Amino acid sequence: MLKIELTEKPTTKPILIEGFPGFGFVSTIATEYLIKHLGAKSIGKISSDKVQPIAAIHKGELINPLGIFYDKKSNILIVQAVTPVDGLEWELAETINELVKQLKVKEIIGLEGVNSEVSGKDPKVFFYSKAKTVQDKLNKLKILPLEEGIIIGVTGALLMKTTSPLSCFFVEAHSQMPDNKAAAKLIDTLDKYLKLQIDTGPLVEKAKEFEVKIKDLMTKVADAKSVKEDKALSYMG
Repeated sequence: MLKIELTEKPTTKPILIEGFPGFGFVSTIATEYLIKHLGAKSIGKISSDKVQPIAAIHKGELINPLGIFYDKKSNILIVQAVTPVDGLEWELAETINELVKQLKVKEIIGLEGVNSEVSGKDPKVFFYSKAKTVQDKLNKLKILPLEEGIIIGVTGALLMKTTSPLSCFFVEAHSQMPDNKAAAKLIDTLDKYLKLQIDTGPLVEKAKEFEVKIKDLMTKVADAKSVKEDKALSYMG
């Protein structure tokens, strides 16, 4: 069972941005960048006995596998995952819907990477939204609508589950490694849409810093999972 644990709640209707590990880990890198840029503080987490019981520590800081962050100035709520959530997609979509109801969220923004086999090019960003006003705004910003595609993971489940306003941004990324260029492109697009006043000059270098952090965290999680499985096999043997 997934449980929402909050230490405080926004007093005005926030925008919720969700990012879960996927192609190129762009969602996780992008949400990490936003958390640092906005100075968003941790206001809770999503906990479950189904999530791997692994406590990641990075530079002396404890990282929640499923963290909830909030920046009062921009009124943005961020749900970030730094652990794989395979098998929990439907439950997480329902939990995010519950969080939306509790906090009276006015819009959900989903961040995703889509597979790109072409390297060394400027990644493209696409959007999907049912809201005509959002479509018009994004078209004016010259962001391409997604005409064809298969959306999996938590964002895919949300597209089918939520009745709240939902806008999704998809960036071309490479699945075999964390992709800081794609994450930077995604952040740049969010900046245009939400007017976050992000200095996009050093964006790729900054995103690369967060790529290293995310890669390190994911490696630690994978190593811990491998050790756990090895121990289980040794017990059985």
